[in-house]
Amino acid sequence: MSEEKNNALSGHIEMKKVWELIAIIVVTAVVWNLPTTAFGIEGLTVVQQRIIATFVFATLSWLTECIPAWATSLSIMTIMCVSVSKNAFVFFKGDGIGELLDSKEIMASFADPIIMLFLAGFILAIAASKSGLDTLLARNLIKPFGNKSENVLLGFLLITGLFSMFISNTATAALMLTFLTPVFAALPANGKGRIALTMSIPIAANLGGMGTPIGTPPNLIALKYLNDPAGLNMNIDFLHWMIFMFPLVIILLIISWRVILYFFPFTQKTIHLNIDGEIHRGWRMWVVIATFIITILLWVIPKDLTGIDTNTVSMIPMGLFAITGVITAKDLQEINWSVIWMVAGGFAIGLGMNGSGLADAAIESIPFGNWSPIAILVISGLICYFLSNFISNTATAALLVPILAVVCRGMGDKLGSIGGTSTVLIGIAIAASTAMCLPISTPPNAIAYSTGLVKQNDMLKTGVACGLISLVLGYLLLFFIGEFHFLG
Repeated sequence: MSEEKNNALSGHIEMKKVWELIAIIVVTAVVWNLPTTAFGIEGLTVVQQRIIATFVFATLSWLTECIPAWATSLSIMTIMCVSVSKNAFVFFKGDGIGELLDSKEIMASFADPIIMLFLAGFILAIAASKSGLDTLLARNLIKPFGNKSENVLLGFLLITGLFSMFISNTATAALMLTFLTPVFAALPANGKGRIALTMSIPIAANLGGMGTPIGTPPNLIALKYLNDPAGLNMNIDFLHWMIFMFPLVIILLIISWRVILYFFPFTQKTIHLNIDGEIHRGWRMWVVIATFIITILLWVIPKDLTGIDTNTVSMIPMGLFAITGVITAKDLQEINWSVIWMVAGGFAIGLGMNGSGLADAAIESIPFGNWSPIAILVISGLICYFLSNFISNTATAALLVPILAVVCRGMGDKLGSIGGTSTVLIGIAIAASTAMCLPISTPPNAIAYSTGLVKQNDMLKTGVACGLISLVLGYLLLFFIGEFHFLG
């Protein structure tokens, strides 16, 4: 009977998604076919209207998740190629419909240099896992924290946060929870120490991702628009990002440590920790270590000294690991391609807005200059925080950043009072990473919840407390950076 109920429930969910998709297609079709005058944007072309309709489709699909998020991104690129590009179907072309896009540029969204940077993060993570470098680092990094329970908790927070700066937060959470399994057996079953240690992993994994550009997809999406030569062209590189975000992450992890201890104090004062794991010693291990060091050094050394930019550096670990056999064709299957497609979809939307002239038309027709910079900053951050608790933070960033880039361009110098466009766009990356109050909010949360050691209420109160504190402090830092023009 239970299996029948599960099948019935599954069928109901599937039908619900089908009806949602049909409704979204109908809404998209309506927007697609409205008179161009209905949008209140002077001089709106048919091509620009189709971009708006495509954006409506993407927004509703990402919010309802009636189809997978990566499928939405792939659909965006498909719709744009067949309807608003120079190689579109003949019945979508005609005189006076506006400027068509180059289909090669739309397809190139998947091979954007920022995508290569993100891909390098996945490759480094796989190499670290295969060689056992992650286990070796964790084993040696935890030693200085001793056996005192509170200090061990701090150690796991800082190590998890550090790993998440360079490795997928999902992979980091799974790895660190594996290391904790033998610890749980030594802790009292009725104590709160198990909850404290379990909660430390998703919180640190989520916050740690803010520390580097490759730490989490929203960072890369914000960076793409900040460094776009046709847009802001701020030239924010790996080092610029880390100079300000790395100290913030450390501060937030220490604050989170105290918050977790407040909610879940240890009853057992000491923990004897022994991290087990296979380490594949040999020449390939040294290749992985040397490549990690070279890659990170080249990322943080200014381009003026090396002549090679952050995105190009990302090709080095991929090339070296392929040549030496550290990474094989089978390993490439472990890469989370769905996330890469999601990021590419966000880039395609931005390309459509800018390449079709929609962004410029909106700036000229909508009085963005009359809007309050503080209101834009606060509202955008809160919307991102709210949405990211319920849908993918990558989808949220891909949705909001292109819109805010247009809004900020329209506001011009008025944004100087809050530190400029960088405050708003990097703020979205921060807000996305601090949304972690539900098991569905992030993959690390889901992994921690699946252990059965934390209840939803435990995750809610800890996630809200740590998330909101991090959100406020993150925005204060951005305001400070912007006021003193440290980023350009």
